[in-house]
Amino acid sequence: MLNLILELIFWLSVLSIFHSYLFYPLIIYLLSLNKSQNQIVYSEISELPKISIIMAVYNEEKIIKKKIESVINSNYPKQKLEFFIGSDASIDSTDKIIEEYIKKYDFIKYKRFENRSGKIKIINNLSKNIDSEIIIFTDANAIFDKDSIFQIIKHFKNDKIALVGGRLINSKFSKEGISIQENSYMELEFNLKHREGILWGTIMGAFGAFYAIRKSKFNPPPDNFFVDDFYISLKAIQQENNNSILEMKAIAYEDVSGKINAEFKRKVRISIGNFQNLSIFYPKLISKRKGLSFSLLSHKVLRWLSPVFIITSFISAIILAFYFKFYFFIAISIVLSMSLTIIDFFLRKIQIHIIALRFISHFYYMNTALLIGLIKYFIGAKTNVWEPTKR
Repeated sequence: MLNLILELIFWLSVLSIFHSYLFYPLIIYLLSLNKSQNQIVYSEISELPKISIIMAVYNEEKIIKKKIESVINSNYPKQKLEFFIGSDASIDSTDKIIEEYIKKYDFIKYKRFENRSGKIKIINNLSKNIDSEIIIFTDANAIFDKDSIFQIIKHFKNDKIALVGGRLINSKFSKEGISIQENSYMELEFNLKHREGILWGTIMGAFGAFYAIRKSKFNPPPDNFFVDDFYISLKAIQQENNNSILEMKAIAYEDVSGKINAEFKRKVRISIGNFQNLSIFYPKLISKRKGLSFSLLSHKVLRWLSPVFIITSFISAIILAFYFKFYFFIAISIVLSMSLTIIDFFLRKIQIHIIALRFISHFYYMNTALLIGLIKYFIGAKTNVWEPTKR
């Protein structure tokens, strides 16, 4: 009886991992073949709505000028655009650079927060002061393409569209870190979310660096949350007639971090936020909106729980190995795959970079970060005041 239970645990764990990372993307790809994105879009500049861009910054002196210039140089009519920047008590020259621009451009607004508040408190505060129909949330390190603002706004002509996500493109690669692996992961995510939008209008969270939402559908996230974009995204589509999509032509360029330590800390932080969001949205796992339930379970919840599935599959395989030779080889295979992470670590120290090996390491790094985030969530994380990832 014990063996049967352990086998059930093992295969359910393995199936959950494979479903989230392999089967679900394949299912989405097949179901979305020959289906098109929303076609009810703005085509004339005169039709475009008034929009507000909201951005929280902290010590972004290296990139803030390039970011502001990307908004200035966009082809979206400036008379229909407001750009609100909130500085989270920056201590470098970020504020001074912003002040130079607000003297020249009256559509750029600026507010300094004297005490560290965190991104969520800043965007919640700034969003109270706008009267635009559409809000764009963005980060300082996401540099807009000239056409990107129009591309993300054009879909709001369709009254059913509540939220539109943009696409980030990595502008810097290095074989020494994990920028290649991160970029590959992000590209898969963008394509997966794009197809979710096509099928059900339920992208599983816009990327926080660049997305747009109807102000009437915006629900301020709780101040203590670590991840605001997922909360805002899911709240926007909780009603059946509200859809979210991802526009692949709405492009922002971002330097994806190749530093493992910095990216690891960011993923731990995101993991804490994931489980905060799950505590709110778990009822959506059983919803009248079947596409929402299926995508939430398959794309997010099972993936967030992958480290638990890795541990349970490994432990059950070790115990079963005493009874069945098949599970002995499975357990050895898992040990060998984990050991590749250690091998990659030492090879990296002597400047040997094997890309395929780095992908295996990246998988275990991501899941270790998820596990630590889960533990910190249950312990109780102390603060969500953020530090920008070094890029």
